[in-house]
Amino acid sequence: MNREINTQQEKKYIAIKASPLVSIITLNWNQTGATCQFLEYTKKLTYKHFEVLVCDMGSTIDPGPQLFRGDYPHMRLLRADSTLRPEGAANWAVTQAKGDFILFMNNQTEVTENVIDDLLAPLLNDQAVGVACPKIYSHKNKNVIEYAGCTTVNRITGFSNIIGNKKKDKGQYDKEAYTNGVYSGAMMMRKTVIEKAGVLPRNFFVYFDDAEISARVLKNGYKILYQPKAVVYSKSSLANREETAMEVYYNTRNRILAMRNNTTVAGFSLFLLFFSIVFIPFNIIRYTTLRKFNHLQAFFKAIVWNIKKRKAKLAFYSNL
Repeated sequence: MNREINTQQEKKYIAIKASPLVSIITLNWNQTGATCQFLEYTKKLTYKHFEVLVCDMGSTIDPGPQLFRGDYPHMRLLRADSTLRPEGAANWAVTQAKGDFILFMNNQTEVTENVIDDLLAPLLNDQAVGVACPKIYSHKNKNVIEYAGCTTVNRITGFSNIIGNKKKDKGQYDKEAYTNGVYSGAMMMRKTVIEKAGVLPRNFFVYFDDAEISARVLKNGYKILYQPKAVVYSKSSLANREETAMEVYYNTRNRILAMRNNTTVAGFSLFLLFFSIVFIPFNIIRYTTLRKFNHLQAFFKAIVWNIKKRKAKLAFYSNL
């Protein structure tokens, strides 16, 4: 009943505001040139009622002089505590945002001029939609898709599939649809959803943060929408880069943690069974054969982390 009343009140409140303020949040850490390029793209946005919060996480060189020389009228520079990791910085930035809607955007992204209008429209028209995500293309190969929605996380393997990833666009993903997973580097959320579900979880500053955010949104009764009219181009594809030991560690660690947080005891037991009899032997053979012993060490280090933290509960930054 309270949910219905709150939804109706929010609907009336937003309806009064013909052009609600949208807060774009992007993080910067020693990438001021990339951030300036991102801000140049925002100058072309057709939607004008927005602010851009650049949250700097303690860059070696003060980004202020270079950013302010660019004359970005919508920008505010936030100086986060240098001890904050990306998930902490993003959540702190949300507390500084003035908008009713928050657009999280990786600074290695080219936004198109109508992206705010196209993401905002379904959020205004359907109160059940908590998050809207754009169609994401490769910046290098602009007809190659990187994201067109996401499948449900497999309860046995712990993986989900990004729909359309690495496929040429032939119009096959041009239909708006509800999906099961967000793309955390390009998504628009209602601020009310953030207040209920939290934003980015601790320990998920890289890998499986999308799965955690998605699970929180869906558990709170909201839907995730893939909006193909909204288009962005990603410059940070890792498709052709060799995996590092650090990536093995965080990928493995967060995969286990995400499954632990979002499945039943029986479901997590089934995942652990698969992980133990299939994934552990597979990685031992793979990394040993390739003589990537640092990768193997990182893999087991991630498992040990989860054993030590097995009683820890997931903590979200939700005190906005």
